[in-house]
Amino acid sequence: MSGTFVGMPSFPVAARAAVNDPVLRGNLRHATHTIRAKRAVAVGELSDWAQLRQAGKEIKDRTLRYLDTYLIELEERVTAAGGIVHWAADADEANRIVIDLVKATGESEVVKVKSMATQEIGLNEALEAEGIAAYETDLAELIVQLGEDRPSHILVPAIHRNRGEIREIFARTMGDWGRPAPDHLTDSPAELAEAARLHLREKFLRAKVAVSGANFMIAETGTMVVLESEGNGRMCLTLPETLISVVGIEKVIPAWQDLEVFLQTLPRSSTAERMNPYTSTWTGTTDQDGPHTFHLILLDNGRTTTLADEVGRQALRCIRCSACLNVCPVYERAGGHAYGSVYPGPIGAILSPQLRGTQSAIDASLPYASTLCGACYEVCPVAIDIPEVLVHLREQVTDQPGSGHRLEKTTMKAAGWILNHPAALTTIERLAAKTRAVHPKKVPGASAWTDRRDLPTLPAEPFRDWWKKNRT
Repeated sequence: MSGTFVGMPSFPVAARAAVNDPVLRGNLRHATHTIRAKRAVAVGELSDWAQLRQAGKEIKDRTLRYLDTYLIELEERVTAAGGIVHWAADADEANRIVIDLVKATGESEVVKVKSMATQEIGLNEALEAEGIAAYETDLAELIVQLGEDRPSHILVPAIHRNRGEIREIFARTMGDWGRPAPDHLTDSPAELAEAARLHLREKFLRAKVAVSGANFMIAETGTMVVLESEGNGRMCLTLPETLISVVGIEKVIPAWQDLEVFLQTLPRSSTAERMNPYTSTWTGTTDQDGPHTFHLILLDNGRTTTLADEVGRQALRCIRCSACLNVCPVYERAGGHAYGSVYPGPIGAILSPQLRGTQSAIDASLPYASTLCGACYEVCPVAIDIPEVLVHLREQVTDQPGSGHRLEKTTMKAAGWILNHPAALTTIERLAAKTRAVHPKKVPGASAWTDRRDLPTLPAEPFRDWWKKNRT
């Protein structure tokens, strides 16, 4: 399984295959429509949802504005509470830190809480290369891992799989990773969940090292916060002797009071629940409970570069709820794998190109993986204007050297000259009107646009000439 999706083709190429897969489209349509309908009900219960949304936006914006101050405060509080803080500039540095910490314990396996950051840096692959086994304990992540697959959704990584496919994966591969699936396993959700529970229980009880991310980091106390629905996170965060948390620097928030807002908006936006079943918090270490050693790795990996962009930085507000994926017509039809990133959907289309740059074919194509319908902005609990950022990134892509948009650049340059020279514009308008009978039905070099759109018919005479004749 490749956490970094290295070598993926551009979005249009990958999406073309996905939209022709009827099983995939059926799975996605059923799942996204179900989740979005439940979310609408959960959000509708709150009369102050708009105010909560604005509060979340303002908290995140204030934090990003003073990010350096809050990160220093966080480091001081974590250290004072008995934790050890590491700073990682990129994926390679973060992976090396984790590998060295695991090797220092003498262990050769770790259990993992679902973490987008560790997928982003390809941690599982890096650990495997060093002879360290990483076991995913989230049910959906377990399905992806056992199926040698890639995640396709932020919240539900196996959303592209149906119950029959999951049963087949469990029956075929679970024994290779530990306790095998029960004989005569059916595709009943209860039986599948029980098979996963039994398979994972032995790993929870055996593991000495756990790796997690965090949904939030509270600067004023140095507290980590993980929200989850299954209880596997609680097992990983409390039973092992060593806990290593890899967290993006944008996940910090100033104070405990700020958490109140997100504990209302995140569950409703993600799982359509009034509150999530498990909210785990820990501050450093204690002698009586939990891990004896806690390491926090603060991950940059392109975030400070994103922060420098006044328009694009709003992507760093994201709290990974996945609401934008569930309403996106493009995601529903193309699926998550087509985005070539662990961050699929609308948020991935603006976050991945900023974190990774737009030099590769996949990252240069992502800002165009949208209809700009605005549904993603309407459901975002922190009011990220995704369409605005998409247009902003498209401008950057077309402006970069070798972008392949020479015709567009030439056309716009010529149009700019014509519009600045009224006499030339008048001459062209008259010529166009007189030759309209022989105009082509399609614009050369723009068939991707005109194949689905009719070119407007030019009038018999330019408006300027008509105005001169008819004005009073």
